[in-house]
Amino acid sequence: MQDVDLYRAILGIAAPWRVEEVRLDTETSEVHVELAQAEGVAWKCPCCERQLSIHDHVPERQWRHLDTCQYRTWLHARIPRVKCPEHGVKQVHVPWAEPGGRFSLLFEGHAIEVLQACEVISAASDILRISWDQAWNILERAVSRGRARKQPRIIRHVGADEKAFRKGHNYVTVVCNIEAGTVEYVGDDRKKESLAAYFQGLSSEQRAGIEAVAIDMHEPYVQAIREELPLSDDKIVHDRCHVMQHATKAVDKTRRQEHRELASQGDHSLAKTKYIWLTSQENLTEKQGQKLEEVFHVHLRTGKAWAYKEMLRDLWHHNNVPDARTYFQDWYQRVIHSRLEPMKQVARMIKERLANVISYCRHFITNAVAEGLNSKIMSIKRRARGFRNKTNFKTAIFFYCGGLDLQPHPH
Repeated sequence: MQDVDLYRAILGIAAPWRVEEVRLDTETSEVHVELAQAEGVAWKCPCCERQLSIHDHVPERQWRHLDTCQYRTWLHARIPRVKCPEHGVKQVHVPWAEPGGRFSLLFEGHAIEVLQACEVISAASDILRISWDQAWNILERAVSRGRARKQPRIIRHVGADEKAFRKGHNYVTVVCNIEAGTVEYVGDDRKKESLAAYFQGLSSEQRAGIEAVAIDMHEPYVQAIREELPLSDDKIVHDRCHVMQHATKAVDKTRRQEHRELASQGDHSLAKTKYIWLTSQENLTEKQGQKLEEVFHVHLRTGKAWAYKEMLRDLWHHNNVPDARTYFQDWYQRVIHSRLEPMKQVARMIKERLANVISYCRHFITNAVAEGLNSKIMSIKRRARGFRNKTNFKTAIFFYCGGLDLQPHPH
C-alpha cells in the first residue's frame, strides 16, 4: 500500500482515478503503475462536456512517465469511452496525458526542456532514453500546441531576412518580432510572395498597427511591403548593417586595386592590412591602430575610402530625418567628386534608397534581432547536420526561436 500511496501522491491522481497496483521489474529496470477508475461514475464527452455513463473501454494503453531513480516508469490504464447523442462514441480525456499521446504530461514537459537545452535531437533522445522519432514527435506536438495557443496581436516593429535551408540557393524567409525577439513566420524561398504571405495572413488592424519593417535592400521584399502595407514607404527601414557592408566591401575593393598597382612597383605598404580597413575605428587593436596611422598618412586611395566609410557611420547618429538627409547630401558630394569609383557606386546606391535608409532616424530599429535569430538558426542547423526537409526545418525554427508556450497543460 505504501507504493500505491506514494505514486498516487507523485502522479497527483484524484477521483475517479486511483492507483491500483505498482509492479517493480528489476530485470528490465522498469516500474509499472496500474491505474483504474471507480465504478458508476459519469464521464464528460470530450467535445461538449455532457455527463454520460460509460459505453465501453479501449484496450489497455501505456504511457512513459518520468523515471523513478534509474528505473523507467510506465503508466497503464484502460480508458473509458462514452456515447454522446451529438458526437457519437468518444474516448474521454485522462488527466495525466494529452489525447493520442504516448507520454505523460510531466515526461513530455521534461523532454521539451531537455530538447531546448541540447538543441540536438539525438543527444536529447539519448538522455531521455527514447528513440529519435519519439523525441521529434514530442517536438512537433509542442510546436503545434504552441502555435495553436498563440493569440493574434499587433506587432509594431517587424524584421525580415532570408536564411539558407541548404546549398543551391534554397532559402526560407524568416519574419521576426523585433521587440520580443521571436520568430513569427517562416515562408518558402525569398521571393516577393514569400514575405507577402505573412502580411496577407494578418488582419487589417494588425497590418495597420505595423509601424516599421527592417529589411536589407532585397528588392522583392521591398515590393511585398509596398503592396501589402498601408503607407509603407514611411515604414521600410533598410538595415544599417547591410548598408555598411556595402561600404566596407567598397573599401576592400579599393584596397585590392591599389595593392596590385603598388606591388607592381615594389611597394608593399598595403600588404597584410585587409582586416584593418574592414574594422571600425573604435574596434581596432593598439597594433592595428598604429599600422593604420602609418599607412593612412601616405595619402593612399584606400585611406580615403576608409575615411568616407567611417564618416558614413555617423549618418545613423542623427535624431531626425531632415538632419540625416543634410548630412548624407554633404557626404555624397564629397564622395561623388572623389576618384574612388567603388565608393561612388555605394553613394549612388544609397541615394536611390535614401528615404528608406534614413527612416532609421524616425523608427530607430535595425535588423540585428533577425540577424541574431539567424545565427541561432544556423547553429541549430549545424548541430543537427541539416534537416530532412524544409517542413522539419521550419518546425525546428519555431521550437527554438518562436517564443511559444510549448508545455502541455492538463485537461
